[in-house]
Amino acid sequence: MAPIEDHGYMKLCADLASCLSISLASARRQVELAVAREGLKDLTSKKTIAERLLNEARSRQESEGISSSTQLDHLLTALAEEENFMIED
Repeated sequence: MAPIEDHGYMKLCADLASCLSISLASARRQVELAVAREGLKDLTSKKTIAERLLNEARSRQESEGISSSTQLDHLLTALAEEENFMIED
């Protein structure tokens, strides 16, 4: 059975996921990759890095003036070469 994660850490990951318009699993993966790159393993460093990534994402949104709904609209826009792509059943 998977261990129960710290509530504060999961809240930070959820805020990061909401800010970036990605899934919670993707946000946790981003934090875990950043932790691994820095060679850290403890929970407090995970929280610190999650806070840093969240602050960077928020500052990026504020500096670019992009809201989360605008970002989601941009992510859902089809590219020109993909407009006529259809999947058959």
